[in-house]
Amino acid sequence: MAKFNRARVKAQVRSAVVSEAVPSGRTYEGGAGYRRDTKSELFLLAVTNMVGEHTFYESAGQRDFRYAELVGQATLADPEWTARLLKWLRSSANMRTASLVGAAEFARARLSAGLDGMSRQVVDSVLQRPDEPGEMLAYWTAVHGRAIPKPVKRGVADAVRRLYDERALVKYDSDAKGFRFGDVIDLVHPSNSGLVQADLYKHALDRRHGRDEPIPERLTLLRKRQELMALPEQERRAVLRTPERLREAGMTWEALAGWLQGPMDAMAWQAIMPSMGFMAQLRNLRNFDQARVSDKAAKAVADRLADPEQVARSRQLPLRFLSAYRAAPSVRWSWPLEQALTHSLANVPVLGGRTLILVDTSGSMSGPLSARSELMRWDGAAVFGIALGMRCAEADVVSFASTSKPFPMRDGESLLRAVERWRKGGYFLNSGTETAIALRKHFGKHDRVVIVTDEQAAYGNVGTVLPQEVPLYTWNLAGYRHGHAPSGSSNRHTFGGLSDSAFGMIPLLEAGRDADWPF
Repeated sequence: MAKFNRARVKAQVRSAVVSEAVPSGRTYEGGAGYRRDTKSELFLLAVTNMVGEHTFYESAGQRDFRYAELVGQATLADPEWTARLLKWLRSSANMRTASLVGAAEFARARLSAGLDGMSRQVVDSVLQRPDEPGEMLAYWTAVHGRAIPKPVKRGVADAVRRLYDERALVKYDSDAKGFRFGDVIDLVHPSNSGLVQADLYKHALDRRHGRDEPIPERLTLLRKRQELMALPEQERRAVLRTPERLREAGMTWEALAGWLQGPMDAMAWQAIMPSMGFMAQLRNLRNFDQARVSDKAAKAVADRLADPEQVARSRQLPLRFLSAYRAAPSVRWSWPLEQALTHSLANVPVLGGRTLILVDTSGSMSGPLSARSELMRWDGAAVFGIALGMRCAEADVVSFASTSKPFPMRDGESLLRAVERWRKGGYFLNSGTETAIALRKHFGKHDRVVIVTDEQAAYGNVGTVLPQEVPLYTWNLAGYRHGHAPSGSSNRHTFGGLSDSAFGMIPLLEAGRDADWPF
């Protein structure tokens, strides 16, 4: 009798996040814990790490130390891989602070080992917004001291040449920053891209050092802004009738309120709305409603939110659209935000067969995603779990903690409405993490199981509950050290992050193809 050459035999496939095959540790809740290799642990931490912020099981200090250690280890073992990770982390995963800290620790590890090259390019690759050169220097001096090594200076200088212009100076250079534009220029001595940028550098230095010098003639935006600032207060509201003057002067919505010395009413918002970035508009939907902006002005914003190219270009995490939906009181934003959220989840696959989706809503998932967010980690789990359920041919979606509660899917229901039905219907259970019990209770000849969780299971061994031939996909939302199941092969695979980027690995694996890193 044949032992291997049988019908329906499947090729062994591998995924990027790799753990030990037999658990050697424990999760924070006492379940069997599978230790991951350095790259895998770093990846799962990086894509969920807000830096400097506590999570349910780790203090900010513990988490930041572990992250820096992992970056250093990965840098020495495989600098090319680490460089790709950090660039992707900033560009596609949109994890701004984690990528910046990672680049600094990359440079530190290389310098400590006496290695030349790469650090300059890595630092430059993660600095993508004009305030980030100053942020990099502030992190380095706060953590590693005032002596800034040449590769870091040169990487920052390269970024300054790309990023510093008149609009950047207007928006990001202020007394509230420890490192102003002039400080950065003084420290790293960037080259310039031409006479206009050379004048900008000089003006930034004059501003920083309190020198009362006229604005150079080539800096037309700053000169127009100066003209606006010099207008008598009683004449300023008249400028709102010519919004192009605000745009040409680089006026932001934050600065406009102070300049007007009065309320941001509908006229003020409508004048500045065309100049606002995607994220600024998304965060101000409630303000637009409270000011009663016109339907015409609101439609322009709504059309932008619903545009798939605009959503992709904005690089907003999916949960930003849920946050905006909960904050905006008007129904006129509901459909555009639904479209935006759907566009931001474009990588969620369509899966045939029967899928069991377990969404972890235990107490450890009730912590905020970040210090400034009103959304919890379990909000992210619900969004990803329900979104996947909507794309499956047949799905059983279940909320679990110490107990469990199936969530009935409704044909044609919007994702945002489904997530709100989850919230209002008591599906955030908030107790222990009985993953193995939930698996045994709800698994019934499904073709695959997806668990959206922080993996801190209590009791038992999640990795051994399912038959080996059934794929188990774990979506990790926290990045703790030990996982609840093995990963990397044998139908056991782990992904992670707060974006949809890794979802596309599931159909690859089921098509018999290895799933590599998403960068």
